[in-house]
Amino acid sequence: MKALADDALQFASVHYQQWMDAYEAFRVASARLIGSSPREIAIVKNTSEGIATVQLGLDWRPGDKVVAFKEEFPANYYPWKRLEERGVQVEWLSIDDPLEVIDQAARGARLLAISYVNYLSGRRVDLAAIGEICHRHGCFYLVDAIQGLGVFPIDVEAMHIDALAADGHKWLMGPEGCGVLYVRQSRQDEVFPVEFGWTTVAGYNDYASRDMTLRSDAGRYECGTLNTIGVYGLKAAIEFILEVGVDAIGPQVLALSQRLAEGAAAKGYQLLLTQPESGIVTFRRADIDSRMVVSQLKQHQIHAAPRQGWVRMSPHFYQRLDEMDAVIAALP
Repeated sequence: MKALADDALQFASVHYQQWMDAYEAFRVASARLIGSSPREIAIVKNTSEGIATVQLGLDWRPGDKVVAFKEEFPANYYPWKRLEERGVQVEWLSIDDPLEVIDQAARGARLLAISYVNYLSGRRVDLAAIGEICHRHGCFYLVDAIQGLGVFPIDVEAMHIDALAADGHKWLMGPEGCGVLYVRQSRQDEVFPVEFGWTTVAGYNDYASRDMTLRSDAGRYECGTLNTIGVYGLKAAIEFILEVGVDAIGPQVLALSQRLAEGAAAKGYQLLLTQPESGIVTFRRADIDSRMVVSQLKQHQIHAAPRQGWVRMSPHFYQRLDEMDAVIAALP
C-alpha cells in the first residue's frame, strides 16, 4: 500500500496499467480462497455493500419468502427486515435451530441468508449442510463470511453458495474499506446492479459509448473507480493467507480460543459458548461490568471488545498459547 501511495505521489497515473493488473490479481486470489472463478468476484467497499447489492438487485414481489436469522449482525438483518414493508415474508429462525427446522423453512423460500460465524457468540454453522438444503429447494443461498473467511475453508461450489460477502479488515487482516463479493455466474442475471455506474457496462473503456449492455462477469457490480490502495493491501493479505494455508490457520485459531475459554472459565467467567467453534470467545461475570474488564485489559496492552454486556476476544493464528495465558492472568 505504501508503494502504491509513493508511486502515485511521484508518478501520478503513469503506471495506471499496474493498478488494473492489481484488480485482476485481487480477483484471482479471492477466487482461489473460496473455490470460484475470478469472473464471479466483485470488489466492494465492505460486507454491507455486498449483501445490499444482492438484496437490492433481486426482483422482489409480494408473497416472496426469505429465511433469515434473529442473531445476525445488523448488516445481515436490516436488508431482510426492510423487505417486510414490501410484502415479502421473512421467516426468522435462530442460529441454534437444528437443520430440520432450516430445511422446513427453506421450502418455498426464494433466499436464505446466514453468517458463517456469528459475530457475538462465535458459533460456526455447517455451510455445506445448509447449502445442500438450499440447493435441493432451489433457494438462493447468501453467506456473510466476514467472521470466518481466512480461518476456515470455504468452497462455494461444494457448498452450493450463490453469493458471499466479506470485508477485508477482520480475519483476512487487510485494510478497512475494501471487501469481496462473490456471485455465482449462473445467478448474476438475477441480481441486477442497482448501483449503476460507468464500469457496470461491458464497454466501459469506451467513454463515448452509450451501450448499456452489462459486463458478463461480477464486475457489473463495481460502480466506478475502485479503492485501489485498499485492493493492493487486501490482495497482499489474501495472498499471505493462501501462502500460510487456511488448513493450518483454523486449527491454530481453535487451539488459542480453547485455551482462552478454559482460562476465563477457571476465573469464574461465564462462556457464551462452552466450547469455542471459531476464533471468537465471549464471556462475562455478573459482578464485573464488561466495559471495566475491557478497560483493565487495555492497561496491559490487551485488546478486547465490550459487546452487549459480554467481553469478546478474537485471537488470530499468529498469536501464541503463552499469550493467551497472559490474557487470562490479566483478567480481573
